[in-house]
Amino acid sequence: MTGPGAATGAVGWTDGAAAGRYLRMAEVELHGISPAYERCCRAVAAAPDVCALLDGLPPAQRQPNLLLGVVRLLGGPVGDPAAFLAFVREAWPGIAVELGRRRTQTNEPARCAVLLPVLAALPQPVALVEVGASAGLCLYPDRYRYIYSTATGDVRLGGGAVEIRCTVEGPVRLPAALPSVAWRAGIDLHPLDARSADDRDWLRALVWPEQRERLERLGTALAVAAADPPRIETGDLVDGLDRLLRDAPPGATVVVQHSAVLAYVPADRRRRFVELVTGLVRDRGVHWLANEAPGVVPGAADVPDTRGRFVLSHNGSPRAVTGPHGQSLRWLS
Repeated sequence: MTGPGAATGAVGWTDGAAAGRYLRMAEVELHGISPAYERCCRAVAAAPDVCALLDGLPPAQRQPNLLLGVVRLLGGPVGDPAAFLAFVREAWPGIAVELGRRRTQTNEPARCAVLLPVLAALPQPVALVEVGASAGLCLYPDRYRYIYSTATGDVRLGGGAVEIRCTVEGPVRLPAALPSVAWRAGIDLHPLDARSADDRDWLRALVWPEQRERLERLGTALAVAAADPPRIETGDLVDGLDRLLRDAPPGATVVVQHSAVLAYVPADRRRRFVELVTGLVRDRGVHWLANEAPGVVPGAADVPDTRGRFVLSHNGSPRAVTGPHGQSLRWLS
């Protein structure tokens, strides 16, 4: 359930008409990052007939990243906005079917780079539980290789096949060693399997077209997960979380983490989840790592200079502003 299109504040992607969503996506997230997708989203916002098709769907199926990914999965064009709209109109019956069966589940392993400074500073070992895990690629922070670019030079960590680069600002204490992960598990309404060709194709379709480095990294991370598949339960983030936590091994520091997930969750379930995990932090010593759009998690709405970026919070307190795909980390204090 993890997606990139969540940096638009507390409204999230489960609310609002299509025209506003697609224009917001173009202006806030895509501008300067994916020119092809920016043009396509602006074209959708300016096409009343296409917006009417989208507005006839349930709100969750109108998400820009979902339509863009489905068009690419079906072999449609995204380089020319006029051709993109023509394909949507002509192939709409098949597109609508895919919109109904797919979910925005971008699984970006590079987001581990912004979680790592907090994870590594906790008492070790850790038991990781990821909400909205998709294929579980963010459950392997101990298997990747990191290059943090700081004002004084590069800091290198780990030796895995997946290389993650992250630009760092602010007074962050970068870890000297990778975290020790004693147990890893996830929960998702519609889990993906790194061993499934169909699921791999869908994850590839969700990578923005100009981001070839992300696509290459995704393929390598999928190989890591396929070789040692994580436990991912099918379930709701509210109803299934406590049951999963009961299986965490004694003696490990339990961490509930999620990245670019809650903006896709209806507002009432989002509130229930925040209440649940806040209680787990207070009553059971669980650590909560959220890497979400500003305003999606309480306490992360007033962080300055977050346009198009996420806020990393630990137990509800903001710690950093992060690039949506793990490419940057600006520590707050």
